Amino acid sequence: MSRSTAAALPFGLTDEQQTVAGMVREFADTEVAPHALEWDAEHFFPVDVIRKSAELGMGGIYVSEESGGTGMGRMDAALIFEAMSTGCPSVAAYISIHNMVAWMIDKFGNDEQKATYLAKLVSMEHLGSYCLTEPNAGSDAAALRTSAREDGDHYVLNGVKQFISGAGTSDTYLVMSRTGQDGARGISAFILEKGMEGLSFGPNEQKMGWRAQPTRQVIMENVRVPKENMLGAPGQGFKIAMSGLDGGRLNIGACSLGGGQAALEKAIAYMGERQAFGTELAGFQALRFEVAQMQADLEAARSLLWRAAGAYDTGDPNTSLLSAMAKLKATDTGFDVANRALQLHGGYGYLTEYGIEKLVRDLRVHQILEGTNEIMRVIISRKSTGVG
Repeated sequence: MSRSTAAALPFGLTDEQQTVAGMVREFADTEVAPHALEWDAEHFFPVDVIRKSAELGMGGIYVSEESGGTGMGRMDAALIFEAMSTGCPSVAAYISIHNMVAWMIDKFGNDEQKATYLAKLVSMEHLGSYCLTEPNAGSDAAALRTSAREDGDHYVLNGVKQFISGAGTSDTYLVMSRTGQDGARGISAFILEKGMEGLSFGPNEQKMGWRAQPTRQVIMENVRVPKENMLGAPGQGFKIAMSGLDGGRLNIGACSLGGGQAALEKAIAYMGERQAFGTELAGFQALRFEVAQMQADLEAARSLLWRAAGAYDTGDPNTSLLSAMAKLKATDTGFDVANRALQLHGGYGYLTEYGIEKLVRDLRVHQILEGTNEIMRVIISRKSTGVG
């Protein structure tokens, strides 16, 4: 959280929540931010630092305490991911994906699956990847074609997953595959492990942003997966896949706010150092008004995100609607604030060393993933009007 803005004194948070957010911000300031530009330039995935975050409980934020997690709520997670993203949105977003995998195994797994996978995921000894999207199935996820054919005491999986964060490095892959009819009801979920015969990975994608985490295809060629690795019941996979989306949308919104907050803080610091026409930039009212608007926009988006997170934690029936609204508003706002912060830096904002252009690049993809913002508008319109 910002130490120089109203975000440092959030309303409605417990002392414990503020302490947790401050602790994560300190971790981001000391362990992540100083290296973020180097990781971005070198396309380096900082696994050791990610694993170190598990010491703060970030490997199983909302995994139940019975399963070894911290048992926190989505409001806590929103604070954690915003604070972590001030250091690097790419790293924070991967940790969100890892947490989604761990949570799904905790929520839908049987006792044997929990015993097999959760301890290593919570400690981040093993990292997790979520495998839903395919080359021809993005927003229309129910059209996925990866197949799982029953063969004795195994399923044989064939297909390709696209844009998978952590692929090639992660140890545990939660894969949605078709075991039955077309559409959502024919999809089942499987836990795959790195090293299974027939499981391979495409080259690391060359991306505009999110360079501090690998993004590869996950390729399955006659991968034999034991039946006991099916998560949940046959045909339940799409429900499992969708169950994580409300929380994922809150997390990516929080990551956007963290990146936007970091960009704003950089802009404020720069305005206090840079002079034009014999006056500090901070002395120009027009620029101060721009900062004021950026701060107000972030706070408004943050309030909506917290409202949605609170709805999730209390089981509010409007959670999906509010999560879509929060994702739309927070990701648009985070990117917009970072882009405006770049403008306040002038030409220097376009230089890598100032760190602003990285934030702009990282935050741009947040408007696409976890459901594009166009899909968020579809969800909001349907739930608001009852039409469609």
